[in-house]
Amino acid sequence: MAYREDHPWLAAGAHGGSPVAIVHSLESRWLAGAERRIRQRPAAIHDDFPLVGRAVGRVPVRPETDPQGLVFGTVDDEARARLLAVLSEVLVADALEAEVGRLYRHGDDAERRGVLRALPLLPGSLVDLGLELVADALRTNDPRLIAAAMGRFAADHLDQAQWRQGVVKCLFTGVTLPAVADLVARTDSELLRMARDLAEERLAAGREITPDLRALLGMTVLMALVPPRAEDGRR
Repeated sequence: MAYREDHPWLAAGAHGGSPVAIVHSLESRWLAGAERRIRQRPAAIHDDFPLVGRAVGRVPVRPETDPQGLVFGTVDDEARARLLAVLSEVLVADALEAEVGRLYRHGDDAERRGVLRALPLLPGSLVDLGLELVADALRTNDPRLIAAAMGRFAADHLDQAQWRQGVVKCLFTGVTLPAVADLVARTDSELLRMARDLAEERLAAGREITPDLRALLGMTVLMALVPPRAEDGRR
């Protein structure tokens, strides 16, 4: 029990929060206007997407528990996700895929985070594009991009090997593990082996074992009670 209290991300509901509900709570007149403009002229998203941070702010959604915005994102992340959800309502699949890809590839880091956090709100026809964008984000060393990439979309669509590598990337770059959606449900013995190897490397190099890595290693006891999971081919 103490272990769970020390590491609240073990709770099934620790990762979550509805992006749409959070954005609606902003009551932003600018955001409502941007939604109207996109409904009337979808290409307007290219004008408004870069302006979101200035218009609604860049503070974390839950600053008291997530001061860096790694777990629940920032208000501009969520506002951009809302604009993309609106765009998905007015464009057909091929056009939507082209626009989302363009917004990510030509955007700055904040705009890319917005796209990544919007992926769970977009239609299933964009899963392949989403996987491509998540893979791109995981190749960076930007903790906020990596955290955004390892949210709900990754939990639902990355295969087990890719997902494990994403978790290890979080450990390497200092992304707190509560940012990883479905961490407990998807953790398996292979991930724990990788965590042990990382811990041994850190000790051999005279580096400390971080609290998140220590907590993940502690799950070895819990995993002993769970049957091995089969490799899956999530898409």
